[in-house]
Amino acid sequence: MPLDVVDLRTFYAAPLGGMARRFLSRIVQSRWETCSGLSVLGIGYASPYLAHFREGAVRTLAFMPAEQGVVNWPSSGVSASALVETTMLPLPDSCIDRVLVVHALEVCEQPRELLSEAWRILTPGGRLILIAPNRGGLWSRVDTTPFGHGQPYSRGQLRDLMRETMFSPIHWSEALYCAPFARRILLRLAPALERFGARFSLPGSGVLVVEATKQLYRPIGLRRAQRRALPIPTEPVLAPAAPRDLQA
Repeated sequence: MPLDVVDLRTFYAAPLGGMARRFLSRIVQSRWETCSGLSVLGIGYASPYLAHFREGAVRTLAFMPAEQGVVNWPSSGVSASALVETTMLPLPDSCIDRVLVVHALEVCEQPRELLSEAWRILTPGGRLILIAPNRGGLWSRVDTTPFGHGQPYSRGQLRDLMRETMFSPIHWSEALYCAPFARRILLRLAPALERFGARFSLPGSGVLVVEATKQLYRPIGLRRAQRRALPIPTEPVLAPAAPRDLQA
């Protein structure tokens, strides 16, 4: 079931959503320290993570799926958000340098087509960060947060999906080790749990974060032709026939 933009906005306005935004923003910003002179696009509901790039980037856009709905972003100034079909983005080829996908892949009916569109609009050497619910985590099993909706993924499933859509993963991260409940004691312990889980790579994180680059060609496995030696004929295949005597 597609997420509703009102529910997403409500989640990030609450303490639990604010905590999730801080932890995930820290990972995204550490990978993309500066986007000065670059164009940045968010697909899904990426607006909580795009504000950091607005000043330095040439342009920052937020594309939201038609099934989800759209909100005006940013709240002041010229709007940079649009309602789109994620499998047919209204952009030319090779025009975006950075693509952030969050709250999109898990609810998309055609995830391969979504990533293929992201590949199409990325410039050569462009990068993509994908945030998806972890199949083995608690957040994907509780539907009180946006990460509990749609199809969760394992690392192996994301790796296969990247390979099929011509992306090369270069960095993996995990986040949201705390429980997805808005209790004060849990929110207070969340920063310590996040540091501990990330340091020791503990299983059971809430989301998987993968950064990938656009692969410009698809590797093709070479198959060696099996050659068989042809048998040497013992008799001539074509032999001239003796001329017949002409009868008067």
